[in-house]
Amino acid sequence: MTQNRYLAAIAAFDKANSEDPNKEVAEGKEYPKELLYAQRMTEMQERYAPEASEAVKLAVRAQHIQRWTVPRSNYTMDKPGYMLWRTGLYKFHAETAGRLMKEVGYDDEMIDRVKTIVSKKGLKTNPETQMMEDVVDLVFIEHYMLAMASAHPDYSEEKWLLIIRKTWNKMSENAHAYALAGKIALPEALVPLILKAVKG
Repeated sequence: MTQNRYLAAIAAFDKANSEDPNKEVAEGKEYPKELLYAQRMTEMQERYAPEASEAVKLAVRAQHIQRWTVPRSNYTMDKPGYMLWRTGLYKFHAETAGRLMKEVGYDDEMIDRVKTIVSKKGLKTNPETQMMEDVVDLVFIEHYMLAMASAHPDYSEEKWLLIIRKTWNKMSENAHAYALAGKIALPEALVPLILKAVKG
């Protein structure tokens, strides 16, 4: 890994995400929402998979890059619209990450690897894509699942079991073991539901 080029790419990703007009407070400090998410992704990757490749580390940091510029409201508010939005996001994030990597001197081979991971291509078959997906899901459980519950108090227990199982099924066995070994902070209010979903 060429450290200077790697750090330049991370700085470029963070600069792009620092433009997010949406804010989130963490530990008393306000952050641009996607910058905070990117930092949480890297922090989780370093805990869960410190041996990750350079491509995975770059993909993890860029996974939501400038997400706010492709709002959900641009698409119809139904399942086909949601799927189109998600597919469009994967492509947008991959292209944005690739362009910034090119600007700091990465070659096409590394750019293509990162774009494959960010696009979530080869989930369950590409180890690098799966590693990023594990990090995504661990971050969701630790940092965002409780906020989602607060935003949707109308969700039934069955709906929550479905959400948790869907997340769990995207994770590898390593990530399952990591989560259940107490390596992440499970949202306390949801622990009974999480355990019911994954062990039921």
